Amino acid sequence: MLEVLKSSWALLLGILLLMVGNGVQGTLLGVRASIEGFSTLEISVIMSAYFAGFFGGSRLAPDLIRRVGHVRVFAALGSLISAVLILFPTITEPWAWVVFRIIIGFCFSGVYVTAESWLNNSASNETRGQALSLYMIVQMLGVVSAQSLLLVGDPSGFVLFVISSVLVSVAFTPILLSVNPTPAFETAKPMSLHQLYEVSPLGCVGLFLLGGVFSAQFGMAAVYATRAGLDVREISVFIATLYIGALVMQYPIGWLSDRMDRRILIMAMALGSGVVALLGVAFAGSYSVLLIVAFLVGGTSNPLYSLLIAYTNDFLEPEDMAAASGGLVFINAMGAISGPLITGWMMGAFGPQGFWLFVAVLMIVLAAYGAWRMTQRAPVPVSELGPYVSVSPAASAVAVEVAQEWAIETAEAEENETTEA
Repeated sequence: MLEVLKSSWALLLGILLLMVGNGVQGTLLGVRASIEGFSTLEISVIMSAYFAGFFGGSRLAPDLIRRVGHVRVFAALGSLISAVLILFPTITEPWAWVVFRIIIGFCFSGVYVTAESWLNNSASNETRGQALSLYMIVQMLGVVSAQSLLLVGDPSGFVLFVISSVLVSVAFTPILLSVNPTPAFETAKPMSLHQLYEVSPLGCVGLFLLGGVFSAQFGMAAVYATRAGLDVREISVFIATLYIGALVMQYPIGWLSDRMDRRILIMAMALGSGVVALLGVAFAGSYSVLLIVAFLVGGTSNPLYSLLIAYTNDFLEPEDMAAASGGLVFINAMGAISGPLITGWMMGAFGPQGFWLFVAVLMIVLAAYGAWRMTQRAPVPVSELGPYVSVSPAASAVAVEVAQEWAIETAEAEENETTEA
């Protein structure tokens, strides 16, 4: 771990600042949109636009990098993010914010693709797993710490947008001044969605449903909190609690996943998350209960992303794992784009508690589907399970592909040790 920090501290610092900037704007826009009087439908379209842009960026950024190089793409997209962040309080129209969010999503996706390829290049085979874990921790810490910045300015003014813009601009300084020579950028030829579904129906369905849950948390949680009558301090603590739960629960869930039938763990976590979300509906008036619900839902839903990827890998040949990464991210992105839209509709139909109801429905459906799949396929023996690698749902396809490559290397190393024994 120290070796990774020594070789990649500047890159990780830059990523931390990027996540703080992104975390501030994600929550701030939900609060500011409510202040501006945008309808729930308008806000849901605005929030969904980020994920549409993010998906587009993940598809086009590799081609941009091949044409003009990592540094130019990184600097250009970063400058565009900073400029757009300043435009939000300048043009307070829903249609403009939809366009801005598409641009922001596209640019952040391209920035993540570039940063993750640099991080992968700086890690060795022995430290790649540690680098991925540190990357995920830094992402989560950035989003959590971002929530405290909401308290230093008025959401109805310009200051918080300026802070977010400055953080993003400053984030590129340590990265661009310290990166090693840019690596060659290659991605695996993707596996078809039909092939991927044939390999792991539960993995595909689960990642689609989780895309909706994650985008609801990232895009609509602040909108829910505002509609529920929370003040800015309470909103910042509520959003932070979601991600603290995700960070705290990653390790114990990863430890369990390597020692039991992963379908049981997937089903139990999804069912538990769904039931807890229903408590958010039932006890909407208690802030302390709301924080407990946020911690538990965040702590069960976010690690499920890594768990479902690990489960899918259990049915893939090592040479197919990297190729599967693009399909897995695509499926998750489709769920993410639709998540805020459906959440917004449910909040319009059922009030603020439609947020928790949406999460509950998706997680209970996932649990039910997992239970049904257990009747269709024998479990993978624990001795043959592949490694669990922590990957954030906010990461790009590059991080997922790197995780797949690390899983391949680990599987091959274990196979060699077994052969030699």
